[in-house]
Amino acid sequence: MSRWPWISLIVTIALAASPWGREFLSSAFVSGEQLSRNIARPIVLAAGAAMLILALCEYLLRLWYCRRRDLR
Repeated sequence: MSRWPWISLIVTIALAASPWGREFLSSAFVSGEQLSRNIARPIVLAAGAAMLILALCEYLLRLWYCRRRDLR
């Protein structure tokens, strides 16, 4: 079993590559409207932070599982 958090990374890439995700990312960072950027940017950054925390939790869980399996 790999310790790499591939499940959360695949979910993150799938969400960002979807048409809805690409539209939301473009409205957060390259929109011509200041109001749209001000609304979407904190949401995108919070979602990114949540996915980063999820990847870290997955990595730590896999690390714990691999170490526990090696002790047996």
